[in-house]
This record gives sequence, structure tokens and C-alpha cells, in this order.
Amino acid sequence: MSWLPKSPKARRRLWIVAAVAPVLALAVGLSLWAMTDSVTYFFSPSEVTEENAPAGREIRLGGLVETGSVELQDGGEVAFAVTDNAATTRIIFQGDLPDLFREGQGIVAQGSFEADRTFRASEVLAKHDETYMPREVADRLKAKGEWKPDGEASAYSTSMPPAAPTGPMTETRSAGTPVTNAPSRL
Repeated sequence: MSWLPKSPKARRRLWIVAAVAPVLALAVGLSLWAMTDSVTYFFSPSEVTEENAPAGREIRLGGLVETGSVELQDGGEVAFAVTDNAATTRIIFQGDLPDLFREGQGIVAQGSFEADRTFRASEVLAKHDETYMPREVADRLKAKGEWKPDGEASAYSTSMPPAAPTGPMTETRSAGTPVTNAPSRL
């Protein structure tokens, strides 16, 4: 065996490395495999397909709340549509929506699709200032060439006047979770 070192110390080190390396690789592989269940993927409405987001799989869905789509249903459910101007997805949320939620506003909803491809949200996130759009949504729009930089009229602007600038505010509301409207220090 000419490839083995001649020194007994070096040979012993090589055997230790040869024994530890597969065990370490197995531990890393199992850790990564175990974390796949805790990963939540983000999709825009045009990227959501049966293959990407099967029924029951927890995902985040983001876009702009479509104008005229917000409906209050029986039992306190709110139904609305989210769009990225290429596709639209219907979302149902049980609970109180964030105070900053409105039509034309960028939102991110976390939940899963039902068998009829209706998205059932367990959490709705809304962040606001007069020009805010969720980062994931802005990245998708830039990739599609639909992003309008500041100063240009956007296809996503609404007829509502801009809100009074009070600094960045973040609000998250899950079903049954109280929210405090405290300014974010991010």
C-alpha cells in the first residue's frame, strides 16, 4: 500500500479521519433532511402550481390585494384575492386582519392550499409606508420586468391618497393573536 504514510502517527491520523468523515457527513445530511419540514417557501400567484404547492403544504403567498375582492363571510372569515398582475389566487382568512390591510396593499399570507385550490391563510402579514411592497413581491416583479422604480407611475398604484408618513410600521396578526401597534426599530 504505497499511498499510506510510512509514519505510524500519520497512518493513525488518516484512519481517524477516514472513520470520522462519513459519520460527520451522515450527521450533516440527516440535519439538513430534518430541516426540510420547517422550511416555508414563498410563491407569487403566478408561480403557484399543483406541483410547487400541493394541497396541505405550508407556504407563503404574496402579492397585492386585488381591488374589489375583499368580502366578509359568515363566521368572521374574510375572503380576498391576491394578484401579481399575471395571476390571481383566492385567499380565505379566519380572524382579524391587520389594521394596515387594504385593497392595493402588498401582503404576505402564510397557510396552505385546500383541495379546491383555495388558499387558507393562518397568518396575514402587512407592512406599510407610502411606497412599501414586500421584498419577495418586488423581486418577482423585477424579474418579470414589471417593476416601476420610484418616480414613475406604477401599474400597482391605487386611487387612495398616500398615508401620512409615520415611520415604518410592521403588523402581524394570526388568528386569535393580539397585535400591538408599536413602531418597528428595524
